Amino acid sequence: MKYLTNEKLVIVGAGGMIGSNMAQSVLMLGLTPNVCLYDIYEPGLKGVLGEIDHCAFEGANVTATIDPAEAFTGAKYIISSGGAPRKEGMTREDLLKGNCQIAAEFGDNIKKYCPDVKHVVVIFNPADVTALTALIHSGLKPNQLTSLAALDSTRLQEALAQEFGVQQCKVTGAHTYGGHGEAMAVFASQVKIDGKPLAECGLSAEKWETIKHNTVQGGSNIIKLRGRSSFQSPAYQAVKMIEAAMGGGKFTWPAGCYVNNAVFQNVMMAMPTTIDKTGVHFTAPKGTAEEMAALKASYEHLCKMRDEIVTLGIVPPVADWKTLNPNL
Repeated sequence: MKYLTNEKLVIVGAGGMIGSNMAQSVLMLGLTPNVCLYDIYEPGLKGVLGEIDHCAFEGANVTATIDPAEAFTGAKYIISSGGAPRKEGMTREDLLKGNCQIAAEFGDNIKKYCPDVKHVVVIFNPADVTALTALIHSGLKPNQLTSLAALDSTRLQEALAQEFGVQQCKVTGAHTYGGHGEAMAVFASQVKIDGKPLAECGLSAEKWETIKHNTVQGGSNIIKLRGRSSFQSPAYQAVKMIEAAMGGGKFTWPAGCYVNNAVFQNVMMAMPTTIDKTGVHFTAPKGTAEEMAALKASYEHLCKMRDEIVTLGIVPPVADWKTLNPNL
């Protein structure tokens, strides 16, 4: 089997459902044969390794370890789902303190064991703030680390496809920006249904509000239906992000990236992005005045969560970030 690269990929949190799905997706898509599964829960980790071995992927060199030094040393790419999952009744923000502490340790391990890593994807919630924490602690350049935000947009795309009875791929421009949480900004102005602008499709304001609500609550709905948080969709989208960073097809769904410009300062947030072999690149969102106001409100919510982890001592004050990461 021909692989995209032979460089080492580490999957953090590999003993969980997202991690195990990522491991299988990486090998099914032929990204790299050299995959290291890392988790602190050894029984689950061994179970996933056994399952992957039983798949008998041609040429695969899959290892598993509970030792961070063994896992991270030599890594060129990393995907981390290594936080506590969301349970029914919880918001992503409810996971803030514990998962940001995990993210800080994750970033420290990158700095200590694989400072020459090429790209890192963070997907455990609240992803905007865990990814920011990991970036600060890792010392990486901002274009080297992204967080998963695409699910909000693919959920919006799916809801609109259902509403209009078209294939999901026929809905374009269905994007959400800002935070990956309750305060995300859902944009309609760039949406087209089979090439026709949404504004010309006769969607009522009431129906649009329902679709927006269902998009924001998409993850909660999966928990209610399945009794656990999403795992197939985040696993696949995260693997497609790392595939793009490895030099595969570009990833053009919105990703969480570090933004520090005249409008938004010192946050990780979903923007119009492209991930390719050179990292992540973003442009300014385009929207109506109402959409841009929603984005500003989402940004302000992210600032509050950022300031909370500063207060908790998980990251230093913004002015001191350069002491941990000179690239910021």
